[in-house]
Amino acid sequence: MNILFAMGQPGGEGGTGLEGTLIMFGAIFLIFYFMIIRPQQKRTKERQRMLEAVQKGDKIITNGGIHGTVAGIEDKTVLLDVGNNVKLKVQREAIMTIVR
Repeated sequence: MNILFAMGQPGGEGGTGLEGTLIMFGAIFLIFYFMIIRPQQKRTKERQRMLEAVQKGDKIITNGGIHGTVAGIEDKTVLLDVGNNVKLKVQREAIMTIVR
């Protein structure tokens, strides 16, 4: 008889399984947020600030690997002087980095 009392009631832990699962999902979401989502948002904001800070005369490198100097700026495009009086019009989003 004492063995039955020591084992406990057969359905007594029904609620803790759901609570444990919810806590685990919450912990996984927090890990994803701080390891993946938040750093990506930070990189996106830094890139947007960099693209807005492009000025005439800046030396830049595009995503395609083209090196040039900014000769003109429009709303969504940039005019690049790549040498020998050759100018290319590229999207602002195509700018990978500003060389300082």
